[in-house]
Amino acid sequence: MNFMTIASGSSGNCIYVGTDSTSILVDVGVSKKKIVEELNDINLDIRDVSGIFITHEHIDHIKGLGVISRAYNIPIYATEDTIDMIKQTSSLGTIDSDLFNSIVPDEMYSIGDINIKAHSIWHDAADPVCYSFFNNNNKVSIATDLGDYDDYIINNLKESDVLLVEANHDVRMLQAGFYPYNLKQRILGKRGHLSNEAGGKLIKELLNDHIKSIFLGHLSADNNYPELAYETVKCELADNKFSKDVRNFNLQVAKRSNRSELISI
Repeated sequence: MNFMTIASGSSGNCIYVGTDSTSILVDVGVSKKKIVEELNDINLDIRDVSGIFITHEHIDHIKGLGVISRAYNIPIYATEDTIDMIKQTSSLGTIDSDLFNSIVPDEMYSIGDINIKAHSIWHDAADPVCYSFFNNNNKVSIATDLGDYDDYIINNLKESDVLLVEANHDVRMLQAGFYPYNLKQRILGKRGHLSNEAGGKLIKELLNDHIKSIFLGHLSADNNYPELAYETVKCELADNKFSKDVRNFNLQVAKRSNRSELISI
C-alpha cells in the first residue's frame, strides 16, 4: 500500500492512499490543478482515482470537490449528513447526485483491492469521520479534526503501519494569539482540534512494533510551527516502550502546500 500527503493544514487537505491497481483520495480541499500535478509527480493520473472519501464538509476538506467531480466523475464517499451539507455548499457549484455514495461508520467498504472503514470523531461538523485503509495485512489510518479521542478511536486506529494524526496548534500560541475568544474556545473544545501535546499522547497510545511512518497533520497556519509540533510530539513519545529514537518511527510533519514523500509498505 502507498501513502502520500498532497496538502495538510488549516488551509487545505488532500491525501493519497493506493496500491498498484487502486487509487483513493481522502478529502480534496485544494485545487484540481494542485492535485493533478502532485499525482503526476508520482506517475499517477487523476483519471485512475477510484473514489474520493470525505471526512467532513468544512471547506478546507472539500474546496476542490466541485471542479474535480465535474471534470472526472469520480465517485464520492461520505456519511449521509456530510453529503447533505456538501450539497448545500453553494461555492462548489452543482455536483452530480449520482456520484455520491453514503457510508456508515464502523462498516467495511471495498474499492478495488483496498478495504475502508470510517470511524466517528468529535468535531463541529454534521457527521465527521476519520478513516482506516487495509490491504494485504497492511493498515493506513488518517485522523485529523478531532476535538478529543477515547478508547473507541484508539481501538480503531491501533496496529496501523502508517499514521497521520492531527497536531493542530500549540495551546500557548493559540491562547496568546489574535483569534477572538469564541474561536479559541471552539478550537480548544471537545469538538475542535487536537493540540500538539494531545496529538502526541494519541500517537503514543497507537505505537506498535511494526509502524513505518507517522505524519503530523492539519497544522494551524497561525498557532503552530512545524518544528514546534515535531519537538512537542517527540517529547510526548520520549518514554515509549518501542524505541528511544523517534526517527525509528519516521516521524515527520506533513507539508502545508507540498506533497510528502511517497511511503510504500
